[in-house]
Amino acid sequence: MAQTEYVQEPLAGFDPGAGGIDPALPLYATTFVVVDLETTGGAPDGGGITEIGAVKVRGGEELGVLATLVNPGVPIPPFITVLTGITQAMLVPAPPIEQVLPSFLEFVSDAVLVAHNAPYDVGFLKAACAKHGYRWPNPRVLDTAALARRVLTRDEVPNRKLGTLAAYFRTATQPTHRALDDAKATVDVLHGLIARLGGHRVDTIGDAIEFARAVTPTQRRKRHLAEGLPKAPGVYIFRAADDRPLYVGTSGDIATRVRSYFTAAEKRARISEMLAAAERVEAVECAHSLEAEVRELRLIGAHAPPYNRRSKFPERAVWLKLTDGPYPRLSVVRDIAPGDAGYLGPFSSRRAAELAAAGFHDAVPLRQCTHRLSLRTVTPACALAELGRCPAPCEHRIAPEEYDVRAVAPFRTATASDPQPVVDALLARIEVLSRDQRYEEAAVVRSRLAAVLRATVRMQRLAALTGIAELAAARPAARGGWELALVRYGRLAGAGVSPPGVHPRPTIAAIRATAETVPPGHGPVPHASAEETERILSWLERPETRLVEMSSGWASPVAGAARFRDLLSKAESAASHQLSTERS
Repeated sequence: MAQTEYVQEPLAGFDPGAGGIDPALPLYATTFVVVDLETTGGAPDGGGITEIGAVKVRGGEELGVLATLVNPGVPIPPFITVLTGITQAMLVPAPPIEQVLPSFLEFVSDAVLVAHNAPYDVGFLKAACAKHGYRWPNPRVLDTAALARRVLTRDEVPNRKLGTLAAYFRTATQPTHRALDDAKATVDVLHGLIARLGGHRVDTIGDAIEFARAVTPTQRRKRHLAEGLPKAPGVYIFRAADDRPLYVGTSGDIATRVRSYFTAAEKRARISEMLAAAERVEAVECAHSLEAEVRELRLIGAHAPPYNRRSKFPERAVWLKLTDGPYPRLSVVRDIAPGDAGYLGPFSSRRAAELAAAGFHDAVPLRQCTHRLSLRTVTPACALAELGRCPAPCEHRIAPEEYDVRAVAPFRTATASDPQPVVDALLARIEVLSRDQRYEEAAVVRSRLAAVLRATVRMQRLAALTGIAELAAARPAARGGWELALVRYGRLAGAGVSPPGVHPRPTIAAIRATAETVPPGHGPVPHASAEETERILSWLERPETRLVEMSSGWASPVAGAARFRDLLSKAESAASHQLSTERS
């Protein structure tokens, strides 16, 4: 009675990734320990267990039995005695739970734990381990009650109580509310349920555990799409019936990652919609994680799969560029040409570019009008000139040479090397606004400062790598050997893995001989998306990565934007705090 009334949330021991059992192990080869507890009732607090019964089975054969009464150290409620037949006199000579746990934990080692209404039994066992200082082994757990809810219909059994299932499967031992009898009955119920799983294409212990969880009919129907995939790093592509890519992803273990889409852990609505349309999964094995990430980016950029949200449409990146002609101004453009001398980017959106432009307009007297100015003809000035926000080159109030010194040169210097003058001007403006208690305006200028720093730091970081004609790097592989990457002008041109115990240089030579040819280009991202080059940078900057060969030095400006990283972090943190405060 107490057991059926107790309700508990799923426990950490039910993690399908827990335990040392391979989820691909066939059910017939899996060792199960079927356990049942009798308790004094109530919630698990480290005590309360009065009896443990456990049966170890594999392939339908009984391998061992463990059964013992347990002295809970507290009186047994009368209704528990009526239900189980266990009296206080029976428990007085029994060992306490702290003496029973070592034998039980050894008994369940390297096995899948099975129980009927498993959260209840596992909750008591975990609490007892925690109270008495034993490490819970976190085994894989299979709940026969949950499995029965998935396998049996209401027409077959009116409920999923152990007694009802025992009668349905005609178990050799009937449940009696004694631990060993109930465990033996659960063994027969387990075997009956496993016999029914074949019709659902459930053949492994991992599939059985996931089948017992709340997966959707679509996930259950399409789970065969995860069969036959390699357990290797690479890219996976969900394709529709017309072979159109629906979703592209990457993983260090393609098979395991794709299987996760068909488990209860996957709850995203758009992925459920994608699975309904998917007809097959294509795998592209890669040498290592960096190559997989780069291939994923390129595939997403090339096909724009409808169910991918990030990294789509890299061609939509924009730049801030100084226009040609007298009195240059900032313009948002799609591309930069080899002759362009002053530019900043790339930006992911026009809005981000305009925010950075506003920061420069706050710091230096660049004109903001869109007129094409002439050195001969005067154009009427706008309101910004009257407010002192523009030197009015349209009316020739400033000479072209002075305009270049005051407005153009600071922009070019900030983007190519040192943004100090721009940063100082914006900080001074923020200080004035804050002193005048114009905090909202100060916050706007702060966001513009962050946009300027973010863009300059990013571009200078990209340009430092993309200026190198060829770079070879190595990182220790998890299973020995070296992960190798050949980068040309910021683009991954080749990748491979050298075998353990073998010098990596012959592998590097083979990669170089078959690598993609990448010619020189213009700008900080001449032949790859900014995101690809940033992924390569992240890989190269890891402490364990070693630079093997470089065609030229890898360097950034001494007085470059990178020295303002701390200021950028503070500005972004302040903006984030302000946003959270406004939302609350």
